[in-house]
Amino acid sequence: MDYQAITLDVTDGVGTITLNRPEKMNALNAQMRAEITHAVRDISLHGHTQGIRVVVLTGAGSAFCSGQDLGDGGNAATLDLERTLRDEYTPMIRAILDCPIPVIAAVNGAAAGAGANLALAADVVIATESAYFIQAFARIGLMPDAGGTYMLPRQMGMAKAMGAALFADKISAKQADEWGMIWEHVADDAFDAHWKSRAAHLANGPTAAYSRIKDAMRASWDNNLDTQLAHEAKLQGACGKTRDFQEGVVAFLEKRPAKYEGR
Repeated sequence: MDYQAITLDVTDGVGTITLNRPEKMNALNAQMRAEITHAVRDISLHGHTQGIRVVVLTGAGSAFCSGQDLGDGGNAATLDLERTLRDEYTPMIRAILDCPIPVIAAVNGAAAGAGANLALAADVVIATESAYFIQAFARIGLMPDAGGTYMLPRQMGMAKAMGAALFADKISAKQADEWGMIWEHVADDAFDAHWKSRAAHLANGPTAAYSRIKDAMRASWDNNLDTQLAHEAKLQGACGKTRDFQEGVVAFLEKRPAKYEGR
């Protein structure tokens, strides 16, 4: 696919998807949503042939993503939000959540509205110190969407999630880190090198184990303890049959770094 609203770079096992509408603060229009969905799905299905073992989502320019492009698809009176969410946002968020390899959101600036929730759909969120997150929906008479009402209570707790949605205040990267909303925030001048190092770490790690970590963690939201223990046992049994597990054990016994193949 010839991408116009995003770019895709593949280097050393890292597939970096950059939202590329900097003049619009990378606002999400229909084309960008379709291209993100296509790129992530394609990596999920075929990325192994290119050696892609981790996905990074980031933004061009000074913002990560300012949310829905309110000038796309008509005016407020004609915009069909239910259809847009059902047919465009849901496939995009599901593609990210269902991706079998780790997904990092490298939040380089403002992440607002659906842009914030796009970031929070990733497995790991790393934000630059000057970045911020805002559930801006209530400012224009809407409620959080793009998975926000699902992810926020689980990541921040109900009290913080409710306040974030009702007051629509900016949440600094530092606050987001302290509240458990993201993995970490990093000084601006160290940000690029840091997220690239984190991505390289995952790209050289035990990919099959990472896939099962994602599976087990997400399943735990719906399982009771006994069901989750059984699911863990099944997935761990599969991990134990991989070449990466064999290499990990040998490397541990030989006191050397493991050389994982991702198999």
